[in-house]
Amino acid sequence: MVVDDEVKECELLERFLERKGYDVITFYSGEKALEQVRYEEPDVILLDIKMPGMDGLEVLRNIREFSKDVGVIMVTALNDEKTGLAATKLGANDYVTKPVDLEHLATSIRKICTDLLP
Repeated sequence: MVVDDEVKECELLERFLERKGYDVITFYSGEKALEQVRYEEPDVILLDIKMPGMDGLEVLRNIREFSKDVGVIMVTALNDEKTGLAATKLGANDYVTKPVDLEHLATSIRKICTDLLP
C-alpha cells in the first residue's frame, strides 16, 4: 500500500513496485488508507508523514492500535532525526527520505516480507 498526498510520488512508487512484482493499492489520504487497512491488512505500507488532515504519524499510531504485524515504511521529504525517532518509537520498520532511493526501498520491503514468513 502506498499512502501519499502527492499523486506523482504515488505513481512513481506504484510503477516501481509493480515492476518488482508487488500488488499495489494507492491512497492519497491517511483517512482513506486507515479505513482500508482495517478491512484488508497489507503486508507493507509506504506512508508519507506530511499530509493534510491525518498525518502519517497519526495513521501509524492508529494502525498499531489494531495491528502489530503490518510492515510500515515512513516516507518523508524532511530529513529530520527527531521525526524519524518518533516514527520508530511508534513502530515504523524503516524511515526513508524523498527523493526515495528505490533500491534501498526494495531491500527494506524484501526484509519486511521475509520477516513476515512463518
